[in-house]
Amino acid sequence: MASIQTYQEAVNQIKDGMSVMIGGFLDVGAPLKMIEGLSRSGVKNLTLIQTVASFPGGNNNIGKLIKNRQIKKLICAHIGTNPEILKQYREGILEVEINPIKTLIERIRATGAGLGAIVTKNGLETEIEEGRATITIDDKDYLVYQPLKANIAIIKGYRADRAGNIQYKHTSKGANPIMATATDIVLAEVDEIVELGKIPYDSVGTPGTLVDIIIENNAFEQREKCFNGVYAKVHNM
Repeated sequence: MASIQTYQEAVNQIKDGMSVMIGGFLDVGAPLKMIEGLSRSGVKNLTLIQTVASFPGGNNNIGKLIKNRQIKKLICAHIGTNPEILKQYREGILEVEINPIKTLIERIRATGAGLGAIVTKNGLETEIEEGRATITIDDKDYLVYQPLKANIAIIKGYRADRAGNIQYKHTSKGANPIMATATDIVLAEVDEIVELGKIPYDSVGTPGTLVDIIIENNAFEQREKCFNGVYAKVHNM
């Protein structure tokens, strides 16, 4: 059964040098409270895997971790709207590995499925091809990508029951359910923890067998207020 912890107790599970997956797409479906706690923890030299590591204005979501220089390597699909990421990348402070977003998701999914690699045409004849193995199938060339796995995944759900079953609502599933299959430890930040039986079985997006720690924080109304505030600030820049 999953352990219910405070966000500070959960943050303490993350150590220097670990690889961390963080769910969400920009602020949608992102575990903002855990990211805030991690940004204050002083943990450093992390390898971060996230779908889109960018946000207009820069210092929101994982932008806090980038600004603090807690990330040594970033694996994602897009960085173009985060000026601090671009700055650190150009200065050689931050290592960045760009993947087409569908390829990134499939590499994570491959770990959960027990696959040794994925093959795809995505990235052929581009800079992404450099240093990657290729394979020919039926006279067609493909790039070979290794699966992606992390020490810890931090995901965002709507509700969890005390067995760790996660329901997604107002959070966007995004990469959250997939990341929960590709890591040693799953931390699930949810709006509410309910008793067993309160989440219908057909509404479970991530089964409790995959979840190790539950953190109850950041209700939907709080996240909406936070997002609208950041959006308004950026829109008026």
